[in-house]
Amino acid sequence: MVNNIDDIIRDKLKRSPQEPGVYQFLNSEGEIIYIGKAINLRSRIRSYFQNSNKMSPKNITMLKHITDFEWIVVRNEVEALMTEANMIKQYQPRYNIELRDDKSYPFIRITNEPYPQVILTRKIIKDGSRYYGPFTDVWRLRMILKALHKVFPIRSCSYFIDDKVIKEKKISLCLDYHIKKCEGPCEGLVSNENYLDMVNRIEDFMKGKTRLTESYLVDMMNKASNEQKYEEAAIYRDQVNSIRSFKENQSHVATDFQERDIIVLERKDTLGVAIVLRIRNGRIFSRDKLNLKNLDSNDSKTLKTIITRFYLDSDFIPGEISLEEMPIDDMQLIAWLKEKRGGKIKFIYPKRGEKAKELRITKQNARLQLGEWLLNREKRKDLVPKTLEQLRDDLSLEIPPRRIEAFDISHLGGTNNVASLVCFIDARPRKSEYRKFKIKSIKGIDDFAAMREVVFRRYKRVKDQDDPLPDLILIDGGKGQLSMAVSALRELGLDYIPIIGLAKRLEEVFVPGNSEPQIIHKQSPGLILLKRIRDEAHRFAITYQKQKRNKTMSESIFSSLKGMGKKRQEKLLIAFDGPEQISKMTPEVINTETGIPIKIAKEIIKLAKTI
Repeated sequence: MVNNIDDIIRDKLKRSPQEPGVYQFLNSEGEIIYIGKAINLRSRIRSYFQNSNKMSPKNITMLKHITDFEWIVVRNEVEALMTEANMIKQYQPRYNIELRDDKSYPFIRITNEPYPQVILTRKIIKDGSRYYGPFTDVWRLRMILKALHKVFPIRSCSYFIDDKVIKEKKISLCLDYHIKKCEGPCEGLVSNENYLDMVNRIEDFMKGKTRLTESYLVDMMNKASNEQKYEEAAIYRDQVNSIRSFKENQSHVATDFQERDIIVLERKDTLGVAIVLRIRNGRIFSRDKLNLKNLDSNDSKTLKTIITRFYLDSDFIPGEISLEEMPIDDMQLIAWLKEKRGGKIKFIYPKRGEKAKELRITKQNARLQLGEWLLNREKRKDLVPKTLEQLRDDLSLEIPPRRIEAFDISHLGGTNNVASLVCFIDARPRKSEYRKFKIKSIKGIDDFAAMREVVFRRYKRVKDQDDPLPDLILIDGGKGQLSMAVSALRELGLDYIPIIGLAKRLEEVFVPGNSEPQIIHKQSPGLILLKRIRDEAHRFAITYQKQKRNKTMSESIFSSLKGMGKKRQEKLLIAFDGPEQISKMTPEVINTETGIPIKIAKEIIKLAKTI
């Protein structure tokens, strides 16, 4: 075992369970830096602290910063797989594979209502709604939505509609009804049965079964024409034409009609591109691209990450997934996908024939996309935005500040003291480098001392890990906060880094050693950028402070319920964002997401509604 292993970790290893679960490695700041899963938690965690000669460079580096670890025990390997994927998406640890912009991929959502809405969303709400996606190709997504709204008279309003709302006439018909784009569910002009039948056909359409929808509409058109309902027949005709037009824009690639996704990975060093090609009804339904960072040398492990993260929130799962090689934990992946899909699914590894040709074409596509991404990264390195040139002049800096890091402090009456760090590179936010801090040394209200603590902790870690230093540090505050931050940098021997304070009241910029604010034109693009960065740091700090407050509140509230031990509270808070969201759930959803019995789930919802 590694000689310098901390006594705390050594003792904790002896007590760790030999059951399936998810583990988290933490650094000295209490931040989660890696999340993994294991069939046997003790054996898996212990393996990191054995002889490091056979470890990857990434793991060797990570090991230097592990000061503690935690675990969550689950029922089986499949549940461990899903808990791991959910937690990685939530915390985005430094040493896990990063899917760039993973949180912002859009989905098509079919809401869980008596008269469902079909909407575009980037936020997943676990309330029984069904999600189709994710889509990374916005042009393709817009084309699909346009076709949906042309073919189906689905309501576009966001009201909740049920029999009670209809009976009490709370909502009136809108323009969409009069121009034949909606059938008027708000006034009961279409039955719930017929409306849900249309929603089922929308889902068939989303699954690529356009032939079923086309056949249905042709039959309805002919029926209306035979009954001399020519206006109704014309509507069906237009819908049929919309489907045919949509199909014409899809390339025909397969001779069979098996619904299939093709997933390939192309990489260079720690960067990679994954392409997911969705084939439905023999045609390309969509092509989605995932940019990946922080890869290690294990492509099978990377493939597992791609599959779990891509299908995590989606109901858009085919019966067949075509891959170049077998991902690790393939049987657990198949079991999970089978459960999500509600039907059979298999992984295939074609070596010859049409399916092998599809795989080669997709691989070539990934290679081209990776080349373009790498080229654009190199180009961006050589480009300095004009705003940063202006900021250099405004602050009399030696170089344009391409990397700016900004700090803000937040608390609620002296409680739940936290701080934020946001990072902007070339005038754009780099959210993967945002950091949250719990204030450790300060009780009550002392923003000055809190700022000193956070700046010291941040740049001590940067020095220890040999991470890149910023070209400019921005402090949200005036002369007091600035002087404390400078004191921290001086102690670390880093007081040569340019640092400024931006006071909120008059938007004044202060620099060290000068009691008067800098004279900068109020409309300067440089000052506008500074205010934008300061506001982002403030937003991020407030968001974290609210999350911390909600978690504290939730833990203290739900611990009072019989049967709600620490593990169940953890599961509840991982699955949902505090009491407000929990109050909107059903007992069945809470049971499905956490395993908490329905009887206790009812009490949880009842209590959450009182908050």
